[in-house]
Amino acid sequence: MKIAIIHYWLVNMRGGEKVLEAICELYPNADIYTHVYIPHQISETIRKHQVFTTFIQKLPGAHKWYQRYLPLMPRALEALDLSQYDLIISSESGPAKGILAPSHIPHICYCHTPMRYLWDYYHHYLRSSRLVTRFFFSWLAPSLRSWDALTSHRVDTFIANSHNVARRIQRIYHRESIVIHPPVDLPPQEEILYAEKQSFYLFLGQVTSYKRVDLAIETFRQNGLKLVIAGGGDRLKNLPSNITSLGFVSSAKREELLLQARALIFPGEEDFGIVPLEAIAHGTPVIAYARGGALETVIPNVSGILFEEQTVISLQSAIDTMEQSLNTFNKEKMYRHAAQFSKQRFQKEFSRTIQQVIASYPH
Repeated sequence: MKIAIIHYWLVNMRGGEKVLEAICELYPNADIYTHVYIPHQISETIRKHQVFTTFIQKLPGAHKWYQRYLPLMPRALEALDLSQYDLIISSESGPAKGILAPSHIPHICYCHTPMRYLWDYYHHYLRSSRLVTRFFFSWLAPSLRSWDALTSHRVDTFIANSHNVARRIQRIYHRESIVIHPPVDLPPQEEILYAEKQSFYLFLGQVTSYKRVDLAIETFRQNGLKLVIAGGGDRLKNLPSNITSLGFVSSAKREELLLQARALIFPGEEDFGIVPLEAIAHGTPVIAYARGGALETVIPNVSGILFEEQTVISLQSAIDTMEQSLNTFNKEKMYRHAAQFSKQRFQKEFSRTIQQVIASYPH
């Protein structure tokens, strides 16, 4: 079969790109289509595939400001001619599913989430944007939402990355979906059993407003405990001495932090959230906000602690509980829990679903 995979943009390696990697391993001869491609920031697994870009790639500053070209992306997707393929797989969290495919070609969408900045986080996005961006985006958003909802009917089968996202797909697109959780990389089990914990807590991930790093900072500013912040985005400045901002870290440093951290702080609401599972796989319990995808991965008293409100008081209460119960978390149980989300499990479920869709599709 000739397979086309549509991914919104390839500019770094985050959760969506890790899922794409696992799909690429299943279909090593598939072609990839994307709006913007920065090869040196993408894994070798993905780079082995032939990658085609839309006209967005050639626009001024696209590598850095690609999201500003969102209003042009529907036109860019619809300009793609995919009639030579036997199967289309779209990977959606930015615009990807809106391609125009002939009716005889099955189109399966793995949905990380309906576009956050158009739906669930629209008002949050406006509040955190500059005045000019707010003006233009608020003017364009209704037509983009209409296009996004309309193109959901160009998809034959939706796969959601969590039950949380499946509910969003039902509410926004009025479509049913199959839930297949994304894969987590598992370290060697013996590595986590003998790793020694240190005294710092860890915030790991892109430093963006909706991830609520501000809540973590304010809480640790008050309690004086050590916090390490690592992930994409600029290094944070003017922090107290007990809080360290590392900015982007290498894969080796990331592994080291996950193994040594006392616990992971996860104060934002995520669609699924692969970082908590990575921490759990490394024997590190998680303190997570009790909303979104964390409810599907953080099991109280097994892999972490949940807190109910995004306030300093609520987060601090969870930290106090963690301080008192650290020795009760069993690394072997945590590893077995994370293993339920392995890459092998993901690929088996994804491949089986693809085969079922193809078998039931009219020929």
